[in-house]
Amino acid sequence: MNTFQISATIQAYSYDELPEDYRELVDRAKEMTKAAYSPYSRFSVGAALRLADGTIVRGCNQENAAYPSGLCAERTAMFAASANHPGQAMRVLAIAAYTDGHFTKEPVSPCGGCRQVMVEFEDRQKEPMTVILYGTEGTYVVKSSKELMPFCFVSESLKGAKGN
Repeated sequence: MNTFQISATIQAYSYDELPEDYRELVDRAKEMTKAAYSPYSRFSVGAALRLADGTIVRGCNQENAAYPSGLCAERTAMFAASANHPGQAMRVLAIAAYTDGHFTKEPVSPCGGCRQVMVEFEDRQKEPMTVILYGTEGTYVVKSSKELMPFCFVSESLKGAKGN
């Protein structure tokens, strides 16, 4: 048996230390929490995604009484970007969450489904997507969504299933 460790490189910033373009995305993500539809969880999440051409696409979580029918903020933004701006690489995604009358102190990490979608878009565009996770007491910057999902499953992974 062999044992090995997997690690991720994460940069921690205060909001004021963030570069201006990252602060802009965080502010847009925070604004989007107001548009979230989250009557069941009362956990509003906003996302702002900067594309290669500078366009910012926003998203927010959309819950549904039939829980699996809802959608996370991150995927809302990424799917809207892919549908409305085909061929534009997704460069930076900022995520913020609001609950109990305030933004979360700690950065909120994307769910596994969102991580999978991030990784696949990153794989398709052949370049990394930086992810910014906002919290009032600190903000994390991850230079590639693959840092959030070790052993990611991408199109190359399917070659083994076909016997190649």
